[in-house]
Amino acid sequence: MSGMDISGVQTAAIASSVGQNDVAGIAVLKKAMDIQEQSALQLIESIARPSGNVGQNIDVKV
Repeated sequence: MSGMDISGVQTAAIASSVGQNDVAGIAVLKKAMDIQEQSALQLIESIARPSGNVGQNIDVKV
């Protein structure tokens, strides 16, 4: 007996029940996430890269 894939039906049911306020809210959320992603990338890129041999040797004492 094979299982029935109902994911498409569930997606269609959810999409049809989403109101205009929900659609607008999701759009605002996506925009906010895009802005946050850009801010995070700018912060990561602003970190100074080590020069020379910094970080290449590990000093281990037992």
